[in-house]
Amino acid sequence: MLAKRVKKIKPSPTLAVSAKIKAMKAQGIDVVGFGAGEPDFDTPDNIKAKAIEAINAGFTKYCPVEGIPELKEAIVEKIKKELGLEYKTSEVIVSCGAKHSIYNALMSLVDEGDEVLIPAPYWVSYPDMVLLCGGKPKIIKTKEVEGFKLDPDKLKRAITPKTKVLILNSPSNPAGVTYTREELEDIANVLLKHKKVFIISDDIYEKLIYDGLKFSNIVQACPELKERTIIVNGVSKTYSMTGWRIGYALGPKPVIDAMINIQSQSTSNPTSISMKAAVEALKGPQEAVENMRREFEERRNIIVEGLNAIEGVKCLKPKGAFYVFPNISSTFGKKSPSKKLINNSLSFSEALLEEAKVGVVPGAEFGAEGYIRLSYATSRENIKKGLERIREFILSLR
Repeated sequence: MLAKRVKKIKPSPTLAVSAKIKAMKAQGIDVVGFGAGEPDFDTPDNIKAKAIEAINAGFTKYCPVEGIPELKEAIVEKIKKELGLEYKTSEVIVSCGAKHSIYNALMSLVDEGDEVLIPAPYWVSYPDMVLLCGGKPKIIKTKEVEGFKLDPDKLKRAITPKTKVLILNSPSNPAGVTYTREELEDIANVLLKHKKVFIISDDIYEKLIYDGLKFSNIVQACPELKERTIIVNGVSKTYSMTGWRIGYALGPKPVIDAMINIQSQSTSNPTSISMKAAVEALKGPQEAVENMRREFEERRNIIVEGLNAIEGVKCLKPKGAFYVFPNISSTFGKKSPSKKLINNSLSFSEALLEEAKVGVVPGAEFGAEGYIRLSYATSRENIKKGLERIREFILSLR
């Protein structure tokens, strides 16, 4: 009955974990949730005020499919000021979230059988979006000892005549992997030799970066790749506007035009009110962004130190985003107090939720078995409470 493409994909596991945690909390169960991929801060007041102003002004009708000119101009100004990159408004599209922009880009570039290179661990939606486009996700495994970073030699070996796109996410979900400009230059040197390969640079966590590290993307590192790179970003993570659903992409005009055509026949324009709010987000005061970044950095320090203090757990210290990706493989082969065998990241996560009331996402969903993902987009109190429950749970395994 259903189309074959639907049978190739599965529901988002991160959203499923979040939904389960919310359902348990609604039943009065004291659950510590580390599943959510969204900031726990409110949207800044100045941004909300602009949305209210737009409603009161009657800005509630259809808009240009690719986004209102005012927002596209703000995006062009931002990218020039912050990254030194020059784009025209005709090379910009605004979509219903960065996820939508990525999907539109893949739909525009990927034909049946084309390969899309995805370094693992990866954001859960990348492979399924490729499958929906008729493409073939080709996973490039990275190593914990190398900081989960894409090795240029592995990239070189992975490229075939069928390779069409490389997806690069920095800072990344789930491991907070953040590439330096020099590392991006090394990757770019490989891509320069393969002129038919496009790059989708997912920069959604660009402002959430720590330890004094400066954000870079691959177009900055190698301007020659600009004509085959689609830069994707949005306001969701930076301004705590996940529900407003505003993402955007910049890239070569033929690709952006194709994305606009696809969007015109699927969703039409993003929400008018949200776009007015996004203009204020990009052009208004930025103090809230830095305050949020500082708080996330402190939380990262707490959660990384706490996880590494648990016997049998090893956790790299990420340089960006708001996730940690600890190695819990030492628990495999043991049993929980309820006699549940822990033999992979899924069984660990299920037992942890059922018996310790802590929600995490299994690493297998991100293409990396033996790990779990925790979001520290929650209070310090919750982080400490959750760490203690994880410690007690692991100590109880036999």
